[in-house]
Amino acid sequence: MTNLNEIRVSKWYFGGLASAGAACCTHPLDLIKVHFQTAKNSLIDGSRPTLLSTTSKIISNDGFLSLYNGLTASLLRQLTYSTTRFGIYEVAKQQLSSDGNVPFYQRVILAGISGAAGGVVGSPADMINVRMQNDIKLPFNERRNYKNAIDGLIKVYQSEGSKALFKGASMATSRAIMMTIGQLSMYDQFKYLLLTYLPNVFQDNPTTHLTASTLTGAVATTLTQPLDVLKTRLMNAGQNQYRSVGHCIGELYQQSGVIGFFKGYIPAFIRLAPHTILTFVFLEQLRLNFGTIVPKKIHVQ
Repeated sequence: MTNLNEIRVSKWYFGGLASAGAACCTHPLDLIKVHFQTAKNSLIDGSRPTLLSTTSKIISNDGFLSLYNGLTASLLRQLTYSTTRFGIYEVAKQQLSSDGNVPFYQRVILAGISGAAGGVVGSPADMINVRMQNDIKLPFNERRNYKNAIDGLIKVYQSEGSKALFKGASMATSRAIMMTIGQLSMYDQFKYLLLTYLPNVFQDNPTTHLTASTLTGAVATTLTQPLDVLKTRLMNAGQNQYRSVGHCIGELYQQSGVIGFFKGYIPAFIRLAPHTILTFVFLEQLRLNFGTIVPKKIHVQ
C-alpha cells in the first residue's frame, strides 16, 4: 500500500506487456481495418463494404479463425514497437521527474522521440503483420503462407533481402510518432486534467483510466489514419509497385481522392479505441499492483 505522499510509477516494460494483451483482444478488428485499406476501390462485390459485410465475407470464405491471421506478428510488433516507445517514454519522464509528472510540452517531445524509435524497431514485425492479415484476400496460388511471424521474417529476408524488412518504415515511423503523441502524451494530459479539475468525480481508479483512454483513442485515430493507410499500402505492395512515398500518395489520391486517406476510419477507430482503452487499463493495473513506489511531488502543468 502507498500513502498520500507516495505514488506508483510504471516499469519500462509494462507498456509492451499491456499492448500485447490488448492486441490479443482486438486483433480481428485490426485485420478488418487492413482489408478496408488495401481494397482497390470503395466497392466489394458491387456493394459498399461495411464492417459486418467484410467480417461475414472473411468468415464465410476462410473460417472464423482467419480473423486471427497474423496474430503472432501482431504480438511480436507490440513486444518490439510498444515496448520501445513506452519504455523510452516512461524512463525519460522519470528521469525528468521521479514521479513522472512533467509539463505537457515535454510529454509531447518525449512521445515523438519514443514513437520514432518504436517505429523503426517495430517496422519488420509490422510489415509481416500487414502481409499475414492481408494474405486471405489474395488468390490461393499467390498467398505468402507464412507459418508465423518469425517464419515470415526469414522468408522475406531470404527472398527479398534485408531492405525489404523495412519496406514502408518511413511511413511506419511517421505514424508511430503521431500515434505515440496521440496516445501517451494525450492520455497523461487527459488523466491530469480529470484528476486536477474534477477531483470529486475522478480518482486514480479504473473509471478515470477508462475515461482518459477513450478520449485518447479518438485523438489518436484522427491523427494517424492517413499515415496508417499509406503505411499499409507500402508494406503490402509488390516489388517496384511504388517508386516512393510520393508515388503512393499520388496514386491513392487519383484512385480515391482525399477520402481515400481515411479509408477504413470507422474500423480503425473501432479497433484503435478498444486497443487504446485496454492498453491503458492493463498498464494502470500493472502500475498500481506492481509499479515502483516513489515520493509524490507537486508540479505546475
